[in-house]
Amino acid sequence: MSTPPWTTKKPTAVLVFADGTVIEGTGVGATGHVQAEVCFNTALTGYQEILTDPSYMGQIVTFTFPHIGNIGTNDEDIEDLTPAARHGAVGTVIKADVTEPSSYRSSRHFDAWLKARGIIGLSGIDTRALTAWIRDHGMPNAVIAHDPAGNFDIPALKTLARSWSGLEGLDLAKTASSGQSSRWDESAWSWGTGYGRSDGRAAHIVAIDYGIKRNILRQLADLGCRITVVPADTTAAAILDLDPDGIFLSNGPGDPAATGLYAVAEINKLVESGIPLFGICLGHQILALALGARTVKMHQGHHGANHPVKDHTTGKVEIVSMNHGFAVESDSLPEGVEETHVSLFDGSNCGLRLTGKPVFSVQHHPEASPGPQDSHYLFKRFINMVRERQGEPALAER
Repeated sequence: MSTPPWTTKKPTAVLVFADGTVIEGTGVGATGHVQAEVCFNTALTGYQEILTDPSYMGQIVTFTFPHIGNIGTNDEDIEDLTPAARHGAVGTVIKADVTEPSSYRSSRHFDAWLKARGIIGLSGIDTRALTAWIRDHGMPNAVIAHDPAGNFDIPALKTLARSWSGLEGLDLAKTASSGQSSRWDESAWSWGTGYGRSDGRAAHIVAIDYGIKRNILRQLADLGCRITVVPADTTAAAILDLDPDGIFLSNGPGDPAATGLYAVAEINKLVESGIPLFGICLGHQILALALGARTVKMHQGHHGANHPVKDHTTGKVEIVSMNHGFAVESDSLPEGVEETHVSLFDGSNCGLRLTGKPVFSVQHHPEASPGPQDSHYLFKRFINMVRERQGEPALAER
């Protein structure tokens, strides 16, 4: 028998804000509940890469694009280094109900993949209205809950949402990081052949893993680098013992000031070594702290694949991917530290370099290719610093 048209569908998922706001929808993915911060992402593609980005730990991602999950999932489009650990977003909010996969690359339905990843989802709401709410009020602490039977203790969920301390002061990098050192040689994906392998004949790069994305490592491997990945709390002495030609500070989740409590002193030693150093996202923020700048929690953050950023060193504007809820305060950059990139959305800092030393960093994600490859030159810029130190000719950046 069909459902009568006057019957109201019982919600099977809820999103409860710390201020008591309750949003009801249809549950998808894992069941249960989790406390997290709600942000929004404006990208039209790449939902699997977004949800597996370790920088989203402790967050619920609201997608403004309505059709999420419609091309299914696969084992190639993931970003966390250790998928079994499920370092990434803990929840997601989407508009349209999940459909059957429509891509030849799909190996698993989106709903089944969310369950396997432990990601709680809510569908069937106006995600752009929620985005407007976040724009006006900021990223709220919340609880997302999914129960197929639709049984929710709303007062208890409101208490949970209010009781969560939030991301400020929270160090998540140690959790997102690798537990031990490892080698990486996987290079970029090609249609029909999949991922390649680096010959490792070029520079030796030590990548400090604060929650590193795979495609960052692939970009370095594409340039022939031999890559050693080390945990977030590895000392400068241990890194220098590996005899690196270059050092990379990775992206990652949480409050950079909290991570900086153990990372800043070690980064200062690495800067003093004179070895070329490059940072992205959290790595950019921690480097800024090490150089004497400050970081601040943002109102709504930057999350999306359509962000215009100007590179003052070239005068060019790039379309980049962003994923950060904290930012470096431009007016806190000390003498000798130059601002190299700025957001054309709000003027916030997106890059810096240290005068007289081969040290630089960017806030955005050059490996995510939204432009599609506007910012790939940054990896060559890094390797050219290494090559210059070794007395080798520079690569063409573009």
